[in-house]
Amino acid sequence: MSKIQDDDKLYSFLRPFVDHHTYRSFTHYKIVGRENIPAAGACVFGSNHCNTLMDALVLLAMSRQKKVFIARGDIFSNRHTAKILRWLRILPIYRMRDGINSVRDKNSGTIEQAVDVMHDEVPLYLFPEAAHRTKHSLRPLSKGIFHIALDANRKFGHEKPVYIVPVGIEYGDYFRFRSTVLVNYGKPINVTEYMQEHKDENEAVIINNLKAVLAERMASLISYIPDNEDYDAIWEITKIKSGRMPMTLKMRLDKNKSCIAEILGFKEREPDKAGELFQKVNEFTRHRKKENISVKSVAMRTPLWRTMWKTLLVLLGLPLFVASAVASCPIWITASFILNNLKDKAFRNTVNVCVELLMHPLIMATGVTLLFCLTPWQYAILGSIFLYYSYVFYFDYSEYVRLWTSDLRWTLNKTLRREFKQLRLFKHLQ
Repeated sequence: MSKIQDDDKLYSFLRPFVDHHTYRSFTHYKIVGRENIPAAGACVFGSNHCNTLMDALVLLAMSRQKKVFIARGDIFSNRHTAKILRWLRILPIYRMRDGINSVRDKNSGTIEQAVDVMHDEVPLYLFPEAAHRTKHSLRPLSKGIFHIALDANRKFGHEKPVYIVPVGIEYGDYFRFRSTVLVNYGKPINVTEYMQEHKDENEAVIINNLKAVLAERMASLISYIPDNEDYDAIWEITKIKSGRMPMTLKMRLDKNKSCIAEILGFKEREPDKAGELFQKVNEFTRHRKKENISVKSVAMRTPLWRTMWKTLLVLLGLPLFVASAVASCPIWITASFILNNLKDKAFRNTVNVCVELLMHPLIMATGVTLLFCLTPWQYAILGSIFLYYSYVFYFDYSEYVRLWTSDLRWTLNKTLRREFKQLRLFKHLQ
């Protein structure tokens, strides 16, 4: 039987196409911390899991290297699906909820294959939280990544070092297509070195210690907020404070982390005042959402001036938007139909990307053929370029209009703005 990491001509042919459409799914896609990835050795990468299939697509697109992923075992229940997933270089790992027999019997085979992937120095990616969640927080980490790393170290740690590399994925918005994404690689854990320094400890203690280190490093790579009753208020304050000025994705992350640290420090020093602030912020958030006003409108200064020049841009872009909406209607109509019947909002971006990935080439092939058959070549080239960007423009314009109408509501809503002024009496919202 061939190895999962072996070359496959069809996979290699389609991979650049998929990566390209992943990039198209974001207005900005940025990778930082590449210098933390060991140049030599066997690596298993542990990432936070907050946006379903998008997390894997984002990590896949970060380099042209071969990569193997590990996903939850229940999606492999159908043998045809399992075959496709293996072709996509995805291995199954089973959890206790899948049954004790699955964990004991099937995971041993996965770990063996995963260790072989690492031995060949092919990057192995998995999500130690074992389930996705659209929050700037972390679930307790499962033990799978540590069993794989320790097994790899036992088998070939004397030949090459084994590393666990923490990864943080930071989205501008979990649910909106064409948002932003930052992939942040952290300082690796040298498992081989760690094991040499802790020879006398039993494996259970070692796994718990490694789990604590990895969780801490993963948390440092995202806008981490403890998942408790104050989470929503802290995140609302952070978005308001860090969203006032244009900045790079890395600067935004650093600003978020600084705001969160400041707020958590305030909560620890003055819990009563913090509780009062959080309560008022939660009330404001409820009122803001009821009025369908984006937190981005609240965060920006001079809403009246901004609304005026945005109105001009909306009017100028309207004819091109109408043309783009017509040209790309098969994509957005199909996506809208699926999204309207979607139960888990976390899959919104995944649906948008998959529909665009499958339908955009068909529209391009049909449209370009018709253009070159029916119009002069100069117009056909211009039409092809327009067709290629039509869905992107349609979506970006729609988002721009959404924020413009939000700005307009915020400008005209004196009651909500007065409520926000009262909030700004607290120094943490100034």
